[in-house]
Amino acid sequence: MIDSVLERKQFGTGIRLTVKTVIALAVVGLAVALPQLAHLAIGQGAGIKFLPMYLPVLIGGCMLGWRFGAAVGMTSPLVSYLLTSAVGTAMPAASRLPFMMLELCVFAAVCGMFSKKIAKNSLFALPAVLCAQLCGRATFLLSVVLFGKNASLTAEIVLGQIKNGIPGLVCQAVIVPLVIIGMKKLLDRVG
Repeated sequence: MIDSVLERKQFGTGIRLTVKTVIALAVVGLAVALPQLAHLAIGQGAGIKFLPMYLPVLIGGCMLGWRFGAAVGMTSPLVSYLLTSAVGTAMPAASRLPFMMLELCVFAAVCGMFSKKIAKNSLFALPAVLCAQLCGRATFLLSVVLFGKNASLTAEIVLGQIKNGIPGLVCQAVIVPLVIIGMKKLLDRVG
């Protein structure tokens, strides 16, 4: 979506890269801050129930495309882990970190694959989010089945987390398309 605006303005590769990098850093910052705010406002269960880190990652994928989206998805849980472990209890937990990095990478990359379609019609944000959720959660489950024994995760635990996260998935399916539609209208007005 952002690429379309930058192309219309005929910006060079360096400026495009800079703009997308700044946006990606802002999305990672939001993905780190939002879970902290959710935990403060709602309590410790907010992360598993509402999946607050996923929201900015999905938006980032829709805006930035699959490459930058995948990078945002991969780095957001890592940055959160590094910052929170330095000041207290690590979020996400170390045992869940690689699985969450992979899951969010898939979430954002799948949304990013819809980025050009979203640039033409922002209503494509809804199928982008739904496909990303399906692929991301399936990736989480599959990666735990294949590699989770070393991390004390089981398919049953993951299925429970997926079930507990349904309110967050529903919120994402509503909020992300609305945000993307609004941003597209704003970018069309500005650009």
